[in-house]
Amino acid sequence: MLKENNMEDSAKKILFVNAEMFPYLPETRIANVCRELPQGIQERRKEIRAFMPRYGCINERKNQLHEVIRLSGMNIIIGDVDRPLVIKVASISSARIQVYFIDNEDYFRRKQIYHDDKGQFFADNGERAIFFARGVLETVKKLRWAPDIVHCSGWISHVLPLYLKKAYKDDPIFTNAKVVLSLFEDTPAQSLSPGFAQTLQFGGAKAADISLPEPSTGTDLAKLAVQYSDGIILGSPDVDKKLVEYSKKSGLPLLDYNEASFADGSYMDAYNAFYDNLLK
Repeated sequence: MLKENNMEDSAKKILFVNAEMFPYLPETRIANVCRELPQGIQERRKEIRAFMPRYGCINERKNQLHEVIRLSGMNIIIGDVDRPLVIKVASISSARIQVYFIDNEDYFRRKQIYHDDKGQFFADNGERAIFFARGVLETVKKLRWAPDIVHCSGWISHVLPLYLKKAYKDDPIFTNAKVVLSLFEDTPAQSLSPGFAQTLQFGGAKAADISLPEPSTGTDLAKLAVQYSDGIILGSPDVDKKLVEYSKKSGLPLLDYNEASFADGSYMDAYNAFYDNLLK
């Protein structure tokens, strides 16, 4: 029994910060990977936590979401506006994993995800990404759960690497965390709201740390995320070619996309080994 406890104590901790997860959103490449990977990594004897936004199209009753009162109640200031952070949780019983949801009435109650009924990119998508990143990090602090790896998947998670390495770098919960960035085909080409780079400034994340043009696109934000990551994974064959080239030129450890490994499920072993190599 003592031996088992020691193994449990030494288990590496992986924080999954996901834009999408099935079954809460329809099946897509990213939603399926973000559903399967946490389970696969947990089965490989690592501890996991998984987060995603609580988009308004998610049926709370069907998916049995409920608010976690002890984690909710904090306000996050973006610009000059205080916005309450609400944390909800649901379980995928077949996988024995819990999923935490970042919620806010202004940012995540609308029924659409990133575009309105006319196909227009929401003007506040950049602010939503900021709220999501800070909401995840503040919740993990409240959980007192120090991750070894923070794995960001999907464009709305792309603010998090900057904040982890600059705004939260001195917090003991995150001091030793490595950032893995999975890039998919979801990176928006549209511009974020004017002044996004200034809105992004927070705590130790100063203007000098934020190399973004005005206006900034989702691709620009993805490049910023690369700058503050420790490893890159190409999660799709359709990642923007300029972004792939930028990632390869960064000199960071990079795991290329391999269709065969997704077909047979062996990509989980490759991802697991990628984590282990970063932690050596």
